[in-house]
Amino acid sequence: MTSETLLYIFIAGVIALFLAMYMYGFKTNYSKKARWIYGFLRFVTLFLVILLFLNPKINNEILTVEKPSLPVLIDNSNSIKELLQTEKTAAFVNYLNEHEELNNKFDINFYSFGSDINILDSLSFTENNTNISQALTVTNELFKNEVAPTILITDGNQTLGSDYEFSSATIKNPVYPIILGDSIKYTDLKIGQLNTNRYAYLKNKFPVEVILIYGGSEEVNSQFVVKQGNTVVFREQVSFSDTENAKIISFTLPASAVGLQKYSAQIIPLSKEKNKTNNTKQFAIEVIDQATNVLIVSEIVHPDLGMLKRSITSNEQRRVSIMKPAEASGLLNDFQLVILYQPDRRFDKVYSEINKLNKNTLTITGLQTDWNYLNGIQENFKKEQTNQIDEIEVSLNPNYGAFAIEDIGFEDFKPLRTKFGDIAINVPFEMLLEKSVNGITTESVLLATTEINGKRDAILDGQGIWKWRAQSYLDRNSFEDFDNFFGKLIQYLASNKRRSRLEVTAETFYYNNDRIQISAQYFDKNYIFDSRSSLFIRATNSATKEQREFPLLLKSNYYEVDLSSLLAGEYDFSVTVKDEGISRSGVFTILDFNVEKQFLNANVTKLHNVATNTNGKAYFIKESESLLPALISDDRFQQIQKSEQKIVPLIDWRYLLGLIVLTLSIEWFIRKYNGLV
Repeated sequence: MTSETLLYIFIAGVIALFLAMYMYGFKTNYSKKARWIYGFLRFVTLFLVILLFLNPKINNEILTVEKPSLPVLIDNSNSIKELLQTEKTAAFVNYLNEHEELNNKFDINFYSFGSDINILDSLSFTENNTNISQALTVTNELFKNEVAPTILITDGNQTLGSDYEFSSATIKNPVYPIILGDSIKYTDLKIGQLNTNRYAYLKNKFPVEVILIYGGSEEVNSQFVVKQGNTVVFREQVSFSDTENAKIISFTLPASAVGLQKYSAQIIPLSKEKNKTNNTKQFAIEVIDQATNVLIVSEIVHPDLGMLKRSITSNEQRRVSIMKPAEASGLLNDFQLVILYQPDRRFDKVYSEINKLNKNTLTITGLQTDWNYLNGIQENFKKEQTNQIDEIEVSLNPNYGAFAIEDIGFEDFKPLRTKFGDIAINVPFEMLLEKSVNGITTESVLLATTEINGKRDAILDGQGIWKWRAQSYLDRNSFEDFDNFFGKLIQYLASNKRRSRLEVTAETFYYNNDRIQISAQYFDKNYIFDSRSSLFIRATNSATKEQREFPLLLKSNYYEVDLSSLLAGEYDFSVTVKDEGISRSGVFTILDFNVEKQFLNANVTKLHNVATNTNGKAYFIKESESLLPALISDDRFQQIQKSEQKIVPLIDWRYLLGLIVLTLSIEWFIRKYNGLV
């Protein structure tokens, strides 16, 4: 507050005092005591009123103490239960929560993790997967601008995600692993990994690769066996030693019957093995009678062609051939879908055969497309021929309803290149992707599908889609999301199945350590997606006849349910639309494989390396109480006192108005009591 303001306040006090003395100090018949009381009350009232007119600014300094954060990450996976560490873990978490000195110094935040990281609610130790890398990365992002040492309570055994030992090198704050379990090595034989295709074709052979791992110091002999039901379909003698502790066995099995074929692989356990669960693994193959054959016709060489082939064949049910128009025209009958890449006049015979055979098509246009030819050879869509180049940004149409689709980040993808102008589609169509400018949609078609009398076609106006697949990998470390999107488009276009008002998508088999998800789309009588309906699924275990019912949740333009809570077994299911009497049925199998039961001890080496990489320190759970004094005494983690200056105008102080009302009221009541009013 300035000296000038203080002078004004002093003058206000003098004026208020003078007025109060004038009103009650001179020429009044009140007693001396009454004059003092009335004069004081009137002085306070007048002084406060004048202050409100002056409205001086008051500096208000607020001191706060900010504690450093202490995130605590707790492994909630099934392996903690298998290593008999649940009670010790729960006791240590409770000890952290109740430790007064630790809570006085740190702001403690508890998180549990398995496949994902969540704020701690309760510990169940039932998660089927462990992603330590994600838990550390998310915590690092949450507290990247803070001093936040991290306590990591885990056995160090990860089943999902990137290698947390290497990713920990980028973590800013120290990590203090609390190691659950011990480092004792037990004699053990296990199936470390089993690789096989998900699909195989009838009368073909499919490859199987198995990695067998031995932990021990003696020379041992065993037998690796694969059974289908009670029939042994493969057998091999194996031997291990301290120096030769891993073997890779590769073999093929015949696909002799259509449908789901289940197998059991086992390495015969040794008599002194502690954990025999990891000696057996179930796997399955879906044998199909015929692959979906896709033909790509192109006269030019372009990176898009390689991308199309790799993306489509990421699903083993599909095969792709790439041909020039001259050689493709006589072979179209062997394919369910024809992709026409930047057609020109050399495609004349191809279009003639497509019309004759009524083949489904996907047309991809770009800078080398002959639009004068394309406008004349077909009637579905037109575009005015120009020589200007347009770079097109894209966004997903959330109302697309031909099949369920998720937004995989289309707005962040690189622009496609094409001839300038908009496509006019002359038949009923559904727009899947639309052009956008700076994130604002233009309602102009980029990718659209049509369906006329059972024939399905699509138009994609833009070249350079290979950049989308590359960008998707950079964003997600996987091609899976993009390939799923493109695979759904190919599946829709390659099928001539009549469209149903209720479409259900489910796999024939799942592993119980993965998410078991089934999706559905429901359309009204005009085949417009209906987001107001209520769908539910009833799953019946074929062996026990136990039934369970789940609602399907709305996800933009489709419904979805997660059935991960179901036990391993075979299930019949039906998806029903409530109050409509429309349902679809099917079957699926959940194979029993719990990766969390494969471990015998903690991964001590990796956890020690994480501590070293982040300038922390690792402790076994039995030493965990030594961690707390170390954290409390560490000078790197100090509380910070912050001072905040607030300049508050006096007129914002509400209590001042209340005080004025109070003094006036007291004066009035006293005068009233004495009969002076």
